[in-house]
Amino acid sequence: MPRQTSHDLRNESRFEVLHALFTLGPSTRQELTRHTGLSPATVATLVNEFLAAGVLRIATVERRTVGRPYERLSIDPDRGRIVGVDVAETYVDATVFDLNLGPLANSTITLDEHKNDPAYVVDGIVTATESALAAVDADPAELIGVGVSMPGQVQPDSGVSVFAPNWQWHDVRIEELLENRLGISVYVDNPLKAITLAEMWFGVGRVTDTMAVVNLGTGVGAGLAIEGTLIRGATNNAGEWGHTLLQLDGRECRCGRRGCVEAYLGVHGLEMTLAEIDPDHPALQQLLQPGFIEAVAEGLAAGDQAVAELADRTAHYLAAALGDLVNLLNVSYLTLTGWTTAAIGQWLIPAVHRELPGHVLPGSLPGLVVEASAVPGNPVALGMAAFTLEQYLGKLGVPGPASALRPRRNKVSGSGQDRASTGR
Repeated sequence: MPRQTSHDLRNESRFEVLHALFTLGPSTRQELTRHTGLSPATVATLVNEFLAAGVLRIATVERRTVGRPYERLSIDPDRGRIVGVDVAETYVDATVFDLNLGPLANSTITLDEHKNDPAYVVDGIVTATESALAAVDADPAELIGVGVSMPGQVQPDSGVSVFAPNWQWHDVRIEELLENRLGISVYVDNPLKAITLAEMWFGVGRVTDTMAVVNLGTGVGAGLAIEGTLIRGATNNAGEWGHTLLQLDGRECRCGRRGCVEAYLGVHGLEMTLAEIDPDHPALQQLLQPGFIEAVAEGLAAGDQAVAELADRTAHYLAAALGDLVNLLNVSYLTLTGWTTAAIGQWLIPAVHRELPGHVLPGSLPGLVVEASAVPGNPVALGMAAFTLEQYLGKLGVPGPASALRPRRNKVSGSGQDRASTGR
């Protein structure tokens, strides 16, 4: 990874102040200094910068019995609009946020999972984005940017979808295609990074800085944060837990290997398990994945024995795979998210709780929490909006085109190199 420059460190400091405001709400400069560990001079400089740019506003002025009054600062939600877009193999979900990352409008369209042409996917993204913006009658001048999560391996530095296995994409310049259609700065990243950032800001990140955020859907993966750092890996490909080994020489996975976690816990894996239990089950007649998962949820609620066996086997596979994750990383929180979790998590998670102690080393088990995500709305869209906001803040005072700045670090929280001597 390139050596950090003073510009990188300044961007990290901006991000820490912003994160503190989301965590604390309206805050004084002194509270921001204590929370971030940055020096008072750095906080004062960044606050003045944000005020000048209209990102912050003075929420209240509080007077003391002695001394000077002090100001409580808050993010100005009306400073601009951001769109966060979650693109999966079966849908596009676009949400418009204010600058305080409050959702304003949403548009979701269905994608045909059997189509994989980039032009078809781009059309879907543009349609969902424009529909969401139309719902709030957004002024184009207010639009700060669009953050788009793409499945598979993504390179944010270059805006390229390097590899999307379900679509057989290789090196598609998705960011350029979208900017040409939307006429606004676009930032692309991977959904595992987006859900982790959303969890760090608005979920379990408020009580821990070490976590794995496990996404269950068409594909499966784990977003990782260790001691407040979002883990990207050398090529932004960290977290592909779905392509680690669960069963040697097991089922064929769409990545080309055999026995991957995804071949048992992705939606197609669940379909294969149910086919082993009852090859004539009506749920297998569903042509699209969302219909299959909906049928599974309905079967569980109705006491369908074949579907109950499917849930038991799936929980068994999930507990074993999560155990490997905990044994490798010693995370304290496992947070499950994704549309499979939303549909059948209430049956899976209790079964995982029962089985997990048999798969986790005793020293890693105390205090381990496994739960469904409590992040509101779509955490992928929220995380992409937060990334886009970070990009915008990084461009404050930086000349050049709106899309010039690219991320150059793995660190989400501060680097520790601009701490006060009494820092945390």
